[in-house]
Amino acid sequence: MDSLIIRKRIGERIRKIREEKNISQQEIAALCDFEKSSMSRLEAGRTNPTVTTLYKISAALGVTIKDLVDIKLD
Repeated sequence: MDSLIIRKRIGERIRKIREEKNISQQEIAALCDFEKSSMSRLEAGRTNPTVTTLYKISAALGVTIKDLVDIKLD
């Protein structure tokens, strides 16, 4: 599986969970101490998140890291 596809699917998961919780990109970025542009790149799959980054996002969303990376790899 191409790493770009994996990054895009993880980004889509993050965005989906964030939107389900009615949290804006700006709000989640602030909670994680990120720039909004960094959050945008993560959700678009243009950057490879570290485990620490995934941990911060999962904590801010109130989910586990597993929830963020639970993606389908067709």
